[in-house]
Amino acid sequence: MRTIKQDLIPGLEERGTTPRAISDGFDPARLTQARRLAEMTKKDVAHALGVTPAAVGQYETGVSRPRPDLVPRLAEVLGVPATFFLVGRPANRLDSSMAHFRSLRSTPKSQRERALAFAEQVWELTYALERRIQLPLVNLPGFAGGEVHPGAELPTDPAAAARELRRLWDMGDGPVTHLVRRMESHGIVVVMPPASDPSAATVDAFSTRAARPLVVLTANRADDVYRHRFTAAHELGHLVLHGDATGDSRQEKEADAFAAEFLTPQDSVLPLLPKRMDLARLAELRQVWGVSIHSLVYRCRELGLISDATTSRTYQRLRALDGQPGFIPEAVANYSGEQPSLLRQAFELACKEADLSVAALAHELAWTTKRVRELLNVQEQRPVLRLVQ
Repeated sequence: MRTIKQDLIPGLEERGTTPRAISDGFDPARLTQARRLAEMTKKDVAHALGVTPAAVGQYETGVSRPRPDLVPRLAEVLGVPATFFLVGRPANRLDSSMAHFRSLRSTPKSQRERALAFAEQVWELTYALERRIQLPLVNLPGFAGGEVHPGAELPTDPAAAARELRRLWDMGDGPVTHLVRRMESHGIVVVMPPASDPSAATVDAFSTRAARPLVVLTANRADDVYRHRFTAAHELGHLVLHGDATGDSRQEKEADAFAAEFLTPQDSVLPLLPKRMDLARLAELRQVWGVSIHSLVYRCRELGLISDATTSRTYQRLRALDGQPGFIPEAVANYSGEQPSLLRQAFELACKEADLSVAALAHELAWTTKRVRELLNVQEQRPVLRLVQ
């Protein structure tokens, strides 16, 4: 990454910030975004404001604007600065047709909308940082916005696409180390919502091809780095294979097939897999290849080494062994290379080279400083006062 010297977005102090001025310059899409981020319905907002749901609907469609006296209350209810509603800041509106959800059928519409609003904010944060810092070029064939291979396509067969991407990324035929860090180095923005963010608990990972490629990884219930890595590879498969986010079962199976071949190439892993089911051997391979034992069992069945009946019995044995030594999930926090760092590093470089600060970034985005810190995973640094007796 390197710094970019250019004019920045005019500060909000150059805009009127009175309730009247905000009402006059009200952006309907910002209300929709804030409401979805707060996981509130129009009825919820209407009740808090003392207006009708129809009135809130008209605010969001631009038919009418909230009265000036409602603006401070609206900001308080939705947990954003009042200036958040001002028109004019860069934005990238997303809808469900532009994203792949890992568990689409089990993700309610309201939660998908909230996740997309979260992705919109990540885009805004990325855009603000890219005005100061040049992020890694997008090296992703099959992605419409690819900068290294513009217009290039990967094979449509998932396994062939995985092998070709490994070749283009010069990865050889061995285990994939530091998968998330590798994705970021090729221009993919990867984020993990903070544990306090509702997206972390309600959405099982998704990706979007809008502008710069983005992958959102949420903490899996088991906090298992091996499942985490497979999910990241699954979303990578969506980015290179599926320009149209239909979210059907075929695309999910193709993304799984891509992930399996990308993490455990058949030609490399087949000679290592046991010809008869051997969980101790698979536990060893888990450590080497960075994939779960369940994934390796499935790979054995997929490659014709074991029958469906043996696969079913093996999964039953794994359930009985859950929590035993060698079969304990390993926390993602213990693997720095599997945790996103691109945006945080870009911010730190911008602080050093472009005099950026959390407060300045929050002001520019019209967010709270807390929200900026959450998305950047940056802790508040305040001097500690020590009293000497």
